[in-house]
Amino acid sequence: MNKLKAMLCAVFTLLLVGSAQADTDNFAGPYIGLSASVVGVAAHGDAVTGSTIENSTNGANILDSATVGRVGAVTGAEAGYAIPLGSRFLIDIGASILTGEAKIQAEGDNDGSEDVHFIIGDIFTYYISPQIVLSDTSSIYVKAGLSEADTTVDGDISSPGKLSGTTWGLGLRTVLDNGVFIRTEAGFTEYNGVAVHGLGNSIAAQNTYSAQPNAAYGMVSMGMRF
Repeated sequence: MNKLKAMLCAVFTLLLVGSAQADTDNFAGPYIGLSASVVGVAAHGDAVTGSTIENSTNGANILDSATVGRVGAVTGAEAGYAIPLGSRFLIDIGASILTGEAKIQAEGDNDGSEDVHFIIGDIFTYYISPQIVLSDTSSIYVKAGLSEADTTVDGDISSPGKLSGTTWGLGLRTVLDNGVFIRTEAGFTEYNGVAVHGLGNSIAAQNTYSAQPNAAYGMVSMGMRF
């Protein structure tokens, strides 16, 4: 990930040095937009099962590790303000939301009484985005942001709290004379780890689960600059 961040910064620096003189008027000001994204998520998880069954000779702790991946399409919205800093440089400050939810299920006993559902809700991202104007209608930018999502659980399990992470992206923005813009962007998010444990008096109460999710995305958005 560190190499990818360095590559994004290097590309942006080269464009800053070599881009032609252009005007920021078409890009400055407030904007809103709608987006469609393809998101790929990979999560490495660990499960530790603690056993206190009578007559057990070693009080076993069983550790299972797995890496899973999934790709899906989501929709969202964004709003922000682009502040001009000279003739071809802007700072874009904004926020976006990806709607929907993702559900992870941990299966317990055969009758389903110990099944656990871990649910990730809408994801909010607050970002700052340096932007270089390449021409009167196009610009390129890098994005750095903080992403967070509310998490809930369905089952006899503790609450994991908020999921948060750092987002990095690189994109191209095209603006028409009437203020309509199209943005294409690719990036990734590094999330913090989450952990939960069972509740109650059953053997499952001794189980703990942890995961380290990361996501890569490609996004196309369309909106209006005012």
